Amino acid sequence: MGKKSTYLLLLSCFVFIDSYGQDPTFSQFYANALYLSPSFAGASQDYRLSFNYRDQWPTVPGVFHTYSISFDKALPNFNSGIGILATYDVAGEGNLSTTNIGVLYSYDFNINRKWHIRPGVNFKFYYLGLDINKLLFSSQLTGNGTTPSNNPPPFDKLADVDFATSALAYNDRAWFGVTFDHLLVPKTSFYGEDGFVPVKFNFYGGIQVLKRTRLIQKVPEILSVAINFQKQAKFYQSDIGVYYYMQPLIFGLWYRGIPFATSQAGDALIGLVGIKTEQLHIGYSYDFTISNLIGSTSGAHEISLVYEFKASTFTKGRKRMRAIPCPEF
Repeated sequence: MGKKSTYLLLLSCFVFIDSYGQDPTFSQFYANALYLSPSFAGASQDYRLSFNYRDQWPTVPGVFHTYSISFDKALPNFNSGIGILATYDVAGEGNLSTTNIGVLYSYDFNINRKWHIRPGVNFKFYYLGLDINKLLFSSQLTGNGTTPSNNPPPFDKLADVDFATSALAYNDRAWFGVTFDHLLVPKTSFYGEDGFVPVKFNFYGGIQVLKRTRLIQKVPEILSVAINFQKQAKFYQSDIGVYYYMQPLIFGLWYRGIPFATSQAGDALIGLVGIKTEQLHIGYSYDFTISNLIGSTSGAHEISLVYEFKASTFTKGRKRMRAIPCPEF
């Protein structure tokens, strides 16, 4: 695909009338738990700091990078958790950037001796920016080269507010939850028209099919099966796979796509390798493309870093939150 074609394709996706924005997707969705669901705010030992980076389609002209950083804290005496989440996504040669900064809250209550319910909310600020000077319109292409655009958009920056809500149910071995994001449908059109980010729906869950401690090494061993399904406007996506953890190593393999829904084999096969200690979790994953774009994108790379720590001076004798059994990657 040539650069001029790429510019026009990106422009048609982002600024035409009645356009719809879409969210970036993280393969290590549990390593970016607050992005997946506000219900995970405070679902840690005490404090948690997370950083995630995704490099999508490295060989496609332009950049498709997504960054996420979050901090959350458990409030066990109030059966609650609070957090802050910031994401920054930049796409294409025109540096179309999307920034979200949100404040999250969750509350945990038990419905019986085994099951807990954890609703959550995320109030956030939404910001969209574009460097129009880096884009080429068809009207600029002449026999003598290019000319300045005669029809630049009246805006190169947009700001709006947004809201997400979620609910998570879990016991000692299983969990499942739903998230509804972009309930305030923030605007995305630089022409002041009807472009917006549609509501996104997530259903996620899983179960620990094996959980034991090896007698010789005396280390925990866990095998989990997990799924993440999401729908945004007319687009669907599902991830299903397994995680195997034997302290301190974790491995994952899962499939992205909806079998038999299209003529393609799916979107990607994803492999993960990571190290998980009591405080530090480091993960790397690679998306191997299996769709019709297999020879054009070079997949995607993703890195996660999660640090959990306790403020022992202030937490002695305090109530502890019940642990959610889902993986951290």
